[in-house]
Amino acid sequence: QVQLVESGGGLVQAGGSLRLSCAASGRTFSNYKVGWFRQAPGKEREFVAAINWITTGYADSVKGRFTISRDNAKNTVYLQMNSLHPGDTAVYYCAAGGPRWYEYARVAEYDYWGQGTQVAVSS
Repeated sequence: QVQLVESGGGLVQAGGSLRLSCAASGRTFSNYKVGWFRQAPGKEREFVAAINWITTGYADSVKGRFTISRDNAKNTVYLQMNSLHPGDTAVYYCAAGGPRWYEYARVAEYDYWGQGTQVAVSS
């Protein structure tokens, strides 16, 4: 199976930036789609961004502010987050699933999950 570890979270002021990393051990990311999801306390887990071989997808709430990218040689996926605001505060999770680009924003499409990294944005 695949083990995923997120890092890069922290506390940042509104308007600031963070870059999250998701490092995988086991099977290479090149054979998977990888997504970022976030969850605030008491709220549902929501889709943020996803990537496969050639395609990316973003939630409307982060489009134009966040960028997902991958380095297959390092088995690492990144989420660059710019222009952060308090609504972005959440635990951010990376996840891996099958390579087919079908309903990529749904939690059910992903089989492996990391432990999460906390992002807090102050106003």
